[in-house]
Amino acid sequence: MLGERAVPADALYGIHTVRAVENLGFSGRTLANYPDYIRALATVKKAAARANRDAHVIDARRQDAIERACDALIRGEHLAQFPIDMLAGGGGIAVNMNVNEVVANLANEHLGAAHGSYLPVHPKRHVNASQSTADVCHTAARMTVLDRWSGLRRTLRRCVAAFRAKAAELRPVITISRTCLQDASRVSLGELFGGHAEVVARRAVEIERSVRSLTRINLGGTAIGSGSGAPASYRRAIVGRLNEIADQKFTLRPNLYDAAQNIDDLAAVSAELAMLAEVLIKIAQDIRLLASGPEGGFGEITLPAVQEGSSIFPGKINPVIPETMIQCCFQVLGCERATRLALERGELNLNVFEGAAAANVFDALELMERSVALFAERCVSGIVANRKRCRELASRARY
Repeated sequence: MLGERAVPADALYGIHTVRAVENLGFSGRTLANYPDYIRALATVKKAAARANRDAHVIDARRQDAIERACDALIRGEHLAQFPIDMLAGGGGIAVNMNVNEVVANLANEHLGAAHGSYLPVHPKRHVNASQSTADVCHTAARMTVLDRWSGLRRTLRRCVAAFRAKAAELRPVITISRTCLQDASRVSLGELFGGHAEVVARRAVEIERSVRSLTRINLGGTAIGSGSGAPASYRRAIVGRLNEIADQKFTLRPNLYDAAQNIDDLAAVSAELAMLAEVLIKIAQDIRLLASGPEGGFGEITLPAVQEGSSIFPGKINPVIPETMIQCCFQVLGCERATRLALERGELNLNVFEGAAAANVFDALELMERSVALFAERCVSGIVANRKRCRELASRARY
């Protein structure tokens, strides 16, 4: 429609992807950097091929070729064929079309046709049949969050276990408590770490609750929730077909028009991740304070020495792991703000900024999983009480 463009001869994508890279690429965060999202998108396309066959929209030959192509993407193959910017505008159509084009070319390759011929499998008429970017990307984004949450959940459990073990180890150590940064009563050092364990465990429960709501999707609602362009038989079949393939079990949102307009379910996950980030900032700052010194600070604990702390002060060891945790949390809070803006700026019948919200939730989950693992393994587990210093402080407590 817009004229011709040259596409690399070895590319599995097509002209829509080329235009999107030229016009919309800016962040350096490409779809290829999110292989789990590609897997989710390919899973949706595979389910759609089955539902379209049920609805007699495509024949068995095209269905089989599309499924084979999707299986290759689900296995993690051809990542280099996804150069689309994850923050590109346009309501996610560039992402959807990148996948459609790659699947179509792989399907045609299987059927002995040349790349770019789109015969017998066409990216729009067959791979994207009965679908819209709005319901495909909506569903795949939620599948990806569910997948990424499983990794963070395991990491948070290990973190809670590390704090509980440290609380038990340090319970016999008596030191001084502080309120308003002023001396208060004697307290077991382990009680502080026990509190850290409980708040992280509680935040994990709340994140889990928000993530579980993402199993309600809008697949079959097409662009605005009306289902326009999708046969009734396809709409009846699609969620069941997805549940045959996906690791999670999904149900339809009660109101598909609502699903197209409002992304508060994604924003709720983001808000819970932000709360976890704020909690971890407080914990990491507490640990930095307790380890401050060794002569001029609290000096109640010693952190594992993982690397040099200064280029000018010999022997100086800084609390680099807690500081890394804090800086990660800054980034997570930035992701939450971007997600909230995407929620707020949606208008009328479709929130075209859902892709940006999804990308930021993906990033927040990955950042948190990696940094919490470092924090638990290379800091919390190796903390040692400075017992002499704690006894000295406890002896001075006035309460």
